[in-house]
Amino acid sequence: MKFELYQDSKTEWRWRLIADNNVDVVADSGEGYKAKQDAVHGINLTKNTVATTVVWERKPDGSWTQQ
Repeated sequence: MKFELYQDSKTEWRWRLIADNNVDVVADSGEGYKAKQDAVHGINLTKNTVATTVVWERKPDGSWTQQ
């Protein structure tokens, strides 16, 4: 996978995480940033939390259980 860092049509900085097939977007910044460093910070947060992020599953009754 790879991260792409780019400016959108409003010249705001965004990032997206691209799958190994170089086509599918796995995740994106969800918002534009005025400062490039803020977008880079978002990338770094994503990179640093993936291995330690807990997964929760929502059950049909609305309750949550940790996986």
